[in-house]
Amino acid sequence: MEKTTLQVSGMTCGHCEKAVKTALLSVKGVSEVNVSLKDGKVEVGHDSNKAPITKLKEAVEDQGYDVE
Repeated sequence: MEKTTLQVSGMTCGHCEKAVKTALLSVKGVSEVNVSLKDGKVEVGHDSNKAPITKLKEAVEDQGYDVE
């Protein structure tokens, strides 16, 4: 299990937070997601073989947010 922190821009409210969390949890291999709306950071616990960082970024970007 690996922990990755993503810097996500464009999150402004609770709905944004929930959308990002739900999108990441739907990726196979992701076990936990913690979103800090204030800091724009998302910490993801995942199996890097099943859920590589590229898939995590794609899931967030598909919701309309940018991953830096």
